[in-house]
Amino acid sequence: MRSTQVFLIVMLLVAPLSRNAVAEDLALVHGKQVFDLWCSACHKRLNPGDLPVAGTSSLQRKYGDTKPAALEQRTDLSPATIRTIVRHGTKSMPASRKTEISDADLDALVAYLTARKN
Repeated sequence: MRSTQVFLIVMLLVAPLSRNAVAEDLALVHGKQVFDLWCSACHKRLNPGDLPVAGTSSLQRKYGDTKPAALEQRTDLSPATIRTIVRHGTKSMPASRKTEISDADLDALVAYLTARKN
């Protein structure tokens, strides 16, 4: 086979994988946007000198040093847990209606919060 034919065959095999990776990346970007819009006011990461925020501070008191207080740093949140808490709320956190966070937005948020972070 000529190198052009080999290249075309390889591209045809790789293209679907690339589309999936791009779609996953877009979902994570959208999830970060949803988090920044709806969640970060109460659940942002706190740097030294930052004023406390309700959600992160509450989780810090609850978990101490056993789990990260900032949701973006957590690796133990299941998709079901995230969906339940977002839709139904918990303690002082209000529920989010579908007119606020749509199902598609919630899917992106779940993808973002459950992506393994370094």
